[in-house]
Amino acid sequence: MAVIIDGKKVSQEIKDEVKKRVSALKEKGREVTLAVIQVGNDPASTVYVGNKKKACEYTGIRSLAYEIPEETTEKELLELVGSLNEREDVDGILVQLPLPGHINEDKVIQAINPDKDVDGFHPQSVGALSIGQPGFVSCTPAGIIELLKRYNIQIDGRECVVIGRSNIVGKPVSMLLLRENGTVTVCHSHTADLKEVTKRADILVVAIGKAKFITADYIKEGAAVIDVGMDRDENGKLCGDVDFGSAVEKAGAITPVPGGAGPMTIAMLMNNCVYSAEMKLQE
Repeated sequence: MAVIIDGKKVSQEIKDEVKKRVSALKEKGREVTLAVIQVGNDPASTVYVGNKKKACEYTGIRSLAYEIPEETTEKELLELVGSLNEREDVDGILVQLPLPGHINEDKVIQAINPDKDVDGFHPQSVGALSIGQPGFVSCTPAGIIELLKRYNIQIDGRECVVIGRSNIVGKPVSMLLLRENGTVTVCHSHTADLKEVTKRADILVVAIGKAKFITADYIKEGAAVIDVGMDRDENGKLCGDVDFGSAVEKAGAITPVPGGAGPMTIAMLMNNCVYSAEMKLQE
């Protein structure tokens, strides 16, 4: 039976560490501030934004909320981002995605000052990650590495397989695993003999958005399995991309859904925010 990797517990530990760092900065006269922009009222986005506000409140990070109407123009949004870029008291800027169809997401992400890009989506942040330079790392991939480390799962020299090549999870997590000296294979919808590839993995990261797609016969005995999926099963119940019921019998360690990789995203966002403020103090 696999060790259950408890993302709730680890995310709480990280938030407690962030809280101490925020408090230390306050003693030096620096208040850590995150600006969150939400355009329109997409229900899932509203939940995420609410969770981010709660995490800010818990860690002592000041949260500036900009909830603006769906009909806001691209120009108006870019002007708001520009004004937050200029503000000395703002450490992080986060534009909640997805944006309404009439706004170009890439243009908005690129408008954020890379020094305040706590989501880690700016091309400069992505480029820094790919060449091993310091910079912000997108929160879910950073959280995955943190889970592996805090459960003492060795990455160095291990065979790591990532299923999914998205810009938000698949690509950055594969680069982070490489940075930790893992031997990394990235699989996707065109991969031949997927099962043969995944069965080699000591660490298997799954981020494809297909409910319970990965069953025990894709998994090497004793592997660490990180499920990034957030799906609904045939009964409408929340589940991941991995069939937890069969996988838990074969894996050495596994994340559940919910309560695995998910809670780490907001914890790492808080971590990125306080890191941004710490960097500014060192300038």
